[in-house]
Amino acid sequence: MTHATSLPPELHQWVTRHLTGMDTAAVTDASWPRGASRVWRVRTDHGEVFVKLYPSTEKYEREVQGCEHATRALAADEAPRLLASDPDRPAVVLSALPGRVVRGLPLEQAEEQRVHRLAGGLLRRWHDTPEPIGDREHQRIRASVTAQADEAAVILERLGDQLAPAERNLVRDAAHNLPDLARALPLAYRHGDYSPRNWLWDEAAGHHSLIDFEESAPGLAVEDLVWLCGAAWPTRPDLRDAFLTGYGQLLSSTEQRALVLLTARLGVSYLSTGLTKADTVLIDRGRTVLQHMVRAPR
Repeated sequence: MTHATSLPPELHQWVTRHLTGMDTAAVTDASWPRGASRVWRVRTDHGEVFVKLYPSTEKYEREVQGCEHATRALAADEAPRLLASDPDRPAVVLSALPGRVVRGLPLEQAEEQRVHRLAGGLLRRWHDTPEPIGDREHQRIRASVTAQADEAAVILERLGDQLAPAERNLVRDAAHNLPDLARALPLAYRHGDYSPRNWLWDEAAGHHSLIDFEESAPGLAVEDLVWLCGAAWPTRPDLRDAFLTGYGQLLSSTEQRALVLLTARLGVSYLSTGLTKADTVLIDRGRTVLQHMVRAPR
C-alpha cells in the first residue's frame, strides 16, 4: 500500500491549529506496509511529532485510552504524549520519542538481551497499573477467547488433513480448552501488540520506550506474550529468560499452557489465511509457529 507523503488538506489544517511552523514542515509517510492506520512523521522548526489517522473510531479510542494508561503506568519518556485528538476525523497528534524501532536493528546478543529485559519490566509496570473492567468488558473478553477457540475448531475441520498429528492435537486442544483456561487467567490492561516493532531503543542513552496503543484494551495478560512466544522465543530462549527476568515473575503452568494454545491458534489462523490467499509468507509463518508450539512445554 502506498500512502501520500503529504497530509490530506483537511488534516493539515487541523494539525496547523495545534502546531506552529507547519508552513515549513517536512512530512514523511511512516505507515506500516500492512497497517490500516495512516501515520506521518512531521518535522517543524519547533520539533518532531507524529500524526495518526485511524480507520475506525474504535482504533482511535483505544489509542487515546492507551496514551492515558501510559501516563499512569510509565515514565514520561517511555511513551508518546497525546498532544491533540479529534474523534470526528478520527486522528491524533503524538509526541516523538528518541530511538529507533527495535525490529530489524542489528543488535549484539548482550544488547538484545538487555532490550528484552527492559521490555519485560516495562510490560510488568503496564500490567500492574489497574484499569476498571466492567461487566461489558468481561463479556467482551470471554467472547474474544470463545471466538478464538471457535476459529481453531473451524480451521481444524477444514484443514485437519494438512496438519501433522501433533499439530492437529494441539489445535484441537485450543478449540476445546481455551475458554475454560481463560477463566483462571489474570486480566490486565493489555498493550495488544507487544512486539519489537512497537519498541523503541535509544542506544546512546540505553533507553527503551513503547509506541502504538490502538490495540490496547482489557484482556488476558498473557495475550501480550503471544507474538514473542510464536516468533522470538522458540529460537532464542535467552531472550525469553531476559524478558521474564525483567517481567519479574515466571508464568504459572496454567498461563504457560494458555500461552501455547493462544499462539497455536494464531499460527493455524496464519496458515488458513495464507492458503486461502495463496500467500506463501503467511503459510510459512503459520507452519513455523505450529511446529514451534508442538515442541513448546505445556
